[in-house]
Amino acid sequence: MQKAVVARVGEYEIRRCDRCDVPAVIQINEEALPEHYSDYFYYDILAEFPESFLVAEIDGGVIGYVMGRMEYGFSHIRKLGLARKGHIVSVAVKEPHRGKGVGSLLVKTAHEAMAARGGTECYLEVRVSNAEAINLYQRLGYKTSGRMEGYYKDGEAALVMVTPLEK
Repeated sequence: MQKAVVARVGEYEIRRCDRCDVPAVIQINEEALPEHYSDYFYYDILAEFPESFLVAEIDGGVIGYVMGRMEYGFSHIRKLGLARKGHIVSVAVKEPHRGKGVGSLLVKTAHEAMAARGGTECYLEVRVSNAEAINLYQRLGYKTSGRMEGYYKDGEAALVMVTPLEK
């Protein structure tokens, strides 16, 4: 069965994640990032927020993903008030496929899905030492809105970054 492509960059296709893609997503996460989640967490996000859990593939193989969800809480942009906001939980692209626009397109496509669900902003956490990711997020319009000391298991701090979502 052909899976619906929602975006393309070069030879890469972006589409919604399917349950059968989750093992490949977990493998990419384990190879690319020091933070790992239980298998259940991936399936739970997929079940609740399928439109913002996307994979990138080339030649039928998954080489990247973005896992996002919707939340309701205090705005990271407005000083007072609540907001329906997207949360980029995790994004990763296999090493040989980085620098080709795949990560950017994954995040942009997740933003579109979050905006369609009523999101007005999107936020994420990123290691303060991850200059490559911080630069990517800044190119996508993210601004630093805070810092959380000791956020990661190893004690490293995280920057909280946020961008408005456009409908």
